[in-house]
Amino acid sequence: MPNRLAGATSPYLLQHADNPVDWREWGEEAFAEARARDVPVLVSVGYAACHWCHVMAHESFEDETTAAEMNAGFVCVKVDREERPDVDSVYMTATQALTGHGGWPMTVFTTPDGRPFYCGTYFPPRPAHGMPAFRQVLAAVGEAWRSRREELETASGRIVEGISARLDLGPPVPLTAEALDAAVAALVAGHDDEHGGFGGAPKFPPSMVLEFLLRAHARTGDPEALRTARHTLAAMARGGIHDQLAGGFARYGVDARWVVPHFEKMLYDNALLLRVYLHLWRTTGEVWALRVADATARFLVRDLGTPEGGFASALDADTEGVEGLTYVWTPAQLVEVLGEDDGRWAAGVFEVTPSGTFEHGSSTLQLLRDPDDADRLARVRERLLAARARRPQPARDDKVVTAWNGLAIAALAEHGALTGDPGSVAAARRAAELLRRVHRVDGRLRRASRDGVAGAPAGVLEDSGDLAEGLLALHQATGEGRWLEWAGELLDDAAARFLDDEGWHDTAVDAEALVHRPFDPADGPTPAGVAAVAGAAVGYAALAGSPRHRELGEQAVASLARLVERAPRAAGWAAAVGEALLAGPLEVAVSGPAGPAREVLAAAARASTSPGAVVVAGDPDAPGVPLLADRPPVGGAPAAYVCRGFVCSAPVTDVSALGAAMAPS
Repeated sequence: MPNRLAGATSPYLLQHADNPVDWREWGEEAFAEARARDVPVLVSVGYAACHWCHVMAHESFEDETTAAEMNAGFVCVKVDREERPDVDSVYMTATQALTGHGGWPMTVFTTPDGRPFYCGTYFPPRPAHGMPAFRQVLAAVGEAWRSRREELETASGRIVEGISARLDLGPPVPLTAEALDAAVAALVAGHDDEHGGFGGAPKFPPSMVLEFLLRAHARTGDPEALRTARHTLAAMARGGIHDQLAGGFARYGVDARWVVPHFEKMLYDNALLLRVYLHLWRTTGEVWALRVADATARFLVRDLGTPEGGFASALDADTEGVEGLTYVWTPAQLVEVLGEDDGRWAAGVFEVTPSGTFEHGSSTLQLLRDPDDADRLARVRERLLAARARRPQPARDDKVVTAWNGLAIAALAEHGALTGDPGSVAAARRAAELLRRVHRVDGRLRRASRDGVAGAPAGVLEDSGDLAEGLLALHQATGEGRWLEWAGELLDDAAARFLDDEGWHDTAVDAEALVHRPFDPADGPTPAGVAAVAGAAVGYAALAGSPRHRELGEQAVASLARLVERAPRAAGWAAAVGEALLAGPLEVAVSGPAGPAREVLAAAARASTSPGAVVVAGDPDAPGVPLLADRPPVGGAPAAYVCRGFVCSAPVTDVSALGAAMAPS
């Protein structure tokens, strides 16, 4: 019989609906049951595309004996970390504090009021690699609860006190050009000049840091900032982390050379990377960067688009329980699909070796150098992709997360605006319309939906910030005032409900009370919530002419200035917003009737690399577009109005004059 997860909206929870474990969803009912039974709560946190979550599920949660011990001694709660980032944040902080590391699956034992007293991640079914067996952990925790209850209660109180302390970043200070230059220098010094990226294995796409480096280069012309960003982006594009056949990027490389990925493909990574590759192309004109951006945009729409118009969260790391089964190749498999000649040629092009670069003699596909015959490469790719489509495919986590869809809306809207691809803009608009229709419930954002039905969890700070960022990009791409209006509403709501005298919080003042109210100022795989709100507030201020929102963005960035100085790798988006503030940001209104003349001016404006620049093209009478108001065509011809730092230049009607007006003073 299915357990209590059978009615969940989360695909991750539904993966566990047939476990013999009597799982419950997170909520007061579970903790009330723990109080009634006087037993601890076992909180198991993961997500649908997580390989090791699947492993622990198969080894332990599907095992009848283990499940019986879990049910007898604990109230067992399953949490989708993507649906409840607030719960995940609280217990991940505790896990890292107690063990020195974190990750998923996360396994936390709490008192009946939710205070953690023992934390870990993956536990094997038998002792291995210095880790106890999961059933040993269950027995030890159960015995400690019965015989040393007071000690555990005291420890849980100390843990909550420790994790509740806010990171002291000092008083807010302006983020100066000198601080940003020092951050660039630190990033350049810490860059892996051989393989790209930062640090060793595992190696994650540093999307926000790369965006900052491109913006810093635009301000200063620093060749090292550009070289660092370009090298990392090129290395990732050529490595196994990049799907060389279908486009899109995996979550991270398990090695330092980007050869072997952790095969899950996440919406947020691909949305952020699409934007950065697009900006690299805009900066350098290098065609390969545009090819990567185009392929990533197609991947988002084709493979992650949902019937309702949104974007699914992820593709699984595993296929039929085997990691990477869909994606890897042997030389013999290439020959089987392509024939002897093309098969051997493809093996050389894609680094598919007899010994393999992955497991069991198989290889990931890399493209370390461009072959001489581009047409042959295109034909080979097409045939391999068709053959791969006949293989079993990874499962898709099809919940629609507000924040990550906001990132996708921003990336696709900007991709369409810069490349002229109407399909990207249309996809961004469909997603925004879905979020407006489904995710806004009683005037408040919900975190996620599935099949067009909103889930119960409330939105967190990053949902407001990332969605506002996406709506601003869509407003610029379409000239539709409704998106700017909603972005302003989201920012005002965020300031009212996530900011108080203590500072910003990741959960709203009226959100469910956890053992502490989480706040993380650092970027993770996505921008920190406070940095996302800061960036959107600065962009909104420029588009709407709102000093109040400008001040909101400045204050949020100022609260993160010390983090940028101390740990720039953890504050890439805050630094990128700081660059936008230094640049003005640049505001360009292209006014006039639709037609080729207006589009030429708009394209020239959008080609500007000025950090955080905003550009809107349309009729001066367009409703809800403040940047165009009272800015008519000149002599009947489309005209561009350029402003920076509350100072505007005279309108211009040709591209060369526009370029001069947009040039830094």
